[in-house]
Amino acid sequence: MKEKKIDAVEVWKELDELAPRLGLTVIDRAVYLHLLRLTHVEGKRRLRFSILGIAPHLGLSGGPVREAVRRLLDKGALRLIERSNIGHLVEVRLPREVRAPRVRRSGAGGTFAPLRASGGKLPDGTNLEEVDFLRTGALRQAIHAREGGVCFYCLRRTPARSHCLDHVVPLVEGGSNSYRNLVSCCMGCNSEKRGHSAEDFLRRLYREGRLSAKDLSARLLAVQALAAGKLRPQVLSEGHEGSRPGKGSRASLKTLPPLRNVLRT
Repeated sequence: MKEKKIDAVEVWKELDELAPRLGLTVIDRAVYLHLLRLTHVEGKRRLRFSILGIAPHLGLSGGPVREAVRRLLDKGALRLIERSNIGHLVEVRLPREVRAPRVRRSGAGGTFAPLRASGGKLPDGTNLEEVDFLRTGALRQAIHAREGGVCFYCLRRTPARSHCLDHVVPLVEGGSNSYRNLVSCCMGCNSEKRGHSAEDFLRRLYREGRLSAKDLSARLLAVQALAAGKLRPQVLSEGHEGSRPGKGSRASLKTLPPLRNVLRT
């Protein structure tokens, strides 16, 4: 039985509200809207497609589309039913069906208006715990820089052109875009981890010989340190470069050194 066709105007409004909360990029939105057109606009929820099949329709190469699909799966906009050599079978969720953290706003323009204007630096008094680290390129880069150019999971050196951000706890399971839940990783680990817990995925890497026993122990400690807020990215408060971190989450931050150095201390 066909699904009831959607109200395109209403869905567009819902997406405009959802996209910032999920941290969707322009390419993410383009891929999602294309998949919505092929499903709900046609009165159905599921679609089988290949990356190289839809990429030309968007004027994109396969790589960016593949990464967008992975992010949409991780954020819960798509639900993977089956993956095979003939493509992905997914359920495309409407914006109102996607769980996403609410963006806290503070005054005109919201909490993150100063971040856009300052290129990613935190204004004085900003609560680091409330910062959406997918919000700007500068903030995303701060997460990549924290890991020092290596994958958080498998510890392989990751070139800038092929690293990506992963939610340790997926958004659909209550995770957020906090620095406590985002890590820089290689495309392979981002694709393979998916809905697995970080601990289970790290143990899998160990069983496959991609991590040593020592590396596994260090990675498990890193996951704990991340959740505890001990691995803060290097985002500086304006006018406080060189100052010592304050207590608690409200701090004028010159933050911790890269992750690998923290774990050696």
